[in-house]
Amino acid sequence: MLDTNMASYVIRGNPPEARQRLATLPMNSIVISAVTQAELYYGLARKGHSTALAKLIQEFLRRVQVLPWDSDAATVYGDLRASCAASGIVIGALGMMIAAHAIAAKATLVTHDHAFCRIPGGVLAVEDWIAE
Repeated sequence: MLDTNMASYVIRGNPPEARQRLATLPMNSIVISAVTQAELYYGLARKGHSTALAKLIQEFLRRVQVLPWDSDAATVYGDLRASCAASGIVIGALGMMIAAHAIAAKATLVTHDHAFCRIPGGVLAVEDWIAE
């Protein structure tokens, strides 16, 4: 599951490592959360609905499966957020939702955000395609 920063890297093609790594995998193995889709649309709106960017985002969304936020993800979110809060780990609400969604979907979260590596209990598998 690509998080928002990794999806953005793939869409923009910068840094190139993100697209290079993506090209080595079957596209049917790549998913994003509906939360990431929402963040991509937010970024597009902030940039004034740039036609060029809109085209890139739509092309990306045609190629990846967008997993809907569901009650399983919501259940994991509640437990995960409580566990992180008890451990003093602060992750933004949308990032926490994406992490919970990855756990619920039994997916590896692909991100360049190192905050996710601090999630306790080893419940979240994380990869960084940029650091490799």
